Amino acid sequence: MKRLNLIVLLLIGMIIFGCASAEDKKSEESQQSETTISDDGKTHPEHLTYATFKEKVWDFETNPQEWSYLGTEPCIIDFYADWCQPCKMVAPIMEELSNDYDGKIKIYKVDTQTERELASIFQITGIPAILFVPKNGQPMKQAGAMSKDYYEKVINEFLLPSTQSGGAASQK
Repeated sequence: MKRLNLIVLLLIGMIIFGCASAEDKKSEESQQSETTISDDGKTHPEHLTYATFKEKVWDFETNPQEWSYLGTEPCIIDFYADWCQPCKMVAPIMEELSNDYDGKIKIYKVDTQTERELASIFQITGIPAILFVPKNGQPMKQAGAMSKDYYEKVINEFLLPSTQSGGAASQK
C-alpha cells in the first residue's frame, strides 16, 4: 500500500511539474549545497536542491516505484519557506539538532518556494513539514512546528532506535 501511494505521489508530481523548462532544471542543478560550518565550529543544516536531493536522499527518477534512501546516516528533512513564521520557529531547533546529533544524523532543508517539485512529491501542503528518514525503512512525515523535545524523541525512538532500549516510534 505504501509503495502504491509513493508511486501515485511521484506520478502526480511529475504531471504537475513536468512542464518546467530545461533552463529551470539546469539552474536548479547548478546550485550547490553543502553542510556549513560557522566560525564558531558549529554545523548547520544543509540546503538541498532538486539535484542534490536525488544524490543524497532518493533518486526518484531512477527508482520511482520503491523508496530507497541513499544516505549512510538517518536524516531529517525540513520543508520550509522563508515567509513562514512557524518555519522560523523550527529553524533554530534544527540548527541545535544539527550540532547535537552531528555524525549520527543529517539535517537537510528544502525551500518549498524554489523546490516545488520536491514538495509535491511528498505531498507537502502545509509548512513546516518534517520528514524523518531512517537508514532502513519508510520515512515518517510530521506537519507543523513541534518542540525540540518532540524532535529528540522521534530521533531517539525512530531514527536511532539501536541506541535506545525500546524500539520504533509510533507514527501520528
